[in-house]
Amino acid sequence: MIRTLGKKTPKVAATAWISEAAYVVGDVEIGEYTSVWPGVTIRADGANKVVIGNYCNIQEGAVVHGNGLVIEDYVTIGHCVVVHGDRIGTGSLLGNNCTFLNRSTIGKHVMVAANSVVLSGTHVPDNSFVTGVPGAVKRPVTQEQVTRMLNTAKSLVERAKAFKESGL
Repeated sequence: MIRTLGKKTPKVAATAWISEAAYVVGDVEIGEYTSVWPGVTIRADGANKVVIGNYCNIQEGAVVHGNGLVIEDYVTIGHCVVVHGDRIGTGSLLGNNCTFLNRSTIGKHVMVAANSVVLSGTHVPDNSFVTGVPGAVKRPVTQEQVTRMLNTAKSLVERAKAFKESGL
């Protein structure tokens, strides 16, 4: 469901797929080939918009809420993730059930492990592997992990096309 809040209506690229069971409201921009799966809430009710790039996927049960939040291209947001930060860099992956709190940024090609918590005010540098509560950088990501994160984003584009073509 895509809803207007005041005078702000979400802008969704023609190639994107938004599940009929998702809720997208307010000043949101969703890029090309991005998918928003059932049970996702994206709420942009602040002074600044939420921008979601191209080839992203936001999986079942995730909550995205921000004021000036930018999610760059090829980002995977796993099942039941809470996104409340400021920026997620290109090619990053937030694992299932993790939490990303306000006034925080995640660099490019970052992997945040499932169930981790990126605390408010944290800056995660590019190419980091983060795990724990609170989340901490444990090591750099490997080239294999970077490749797998990109492949995950690409594979969800293909799955979303099948759902869109089926009229779902």
